[in-house]
Amino acid sequence: MLKIQILGTGCPKCRELAKQAEQAAKKLGIEFTIEKIDKIDEIMEFGVMVTPALAVNGEVKLSGKTPGVEKLIQILSESQNRK
Repeated sequence: MLKIQILGTGCPKCRELAKQAEQAAKKLGIEFTIEKIDKIDEIMEFGVMVTPALAVNGEVKLSGKTPGVEKLIQILSESQNRK
């Protein structure tokens, strides 16, 4: 199961990234959980300075953008294959 983490304070871009990540995981047909991390100190523990950011299984995959569902499918697929 992939643990998808959305790092951000809840801005519109953060919500959009969460929605896109969920769509991507569903298209892949994988088991996943989505965790929203919105506390600044917790976000900084990941080393993220620009939100929104996406982490998969605790590893930051991107920050500062919402790349779209197709790119997220690629990121999640690669993360799943590394398990």
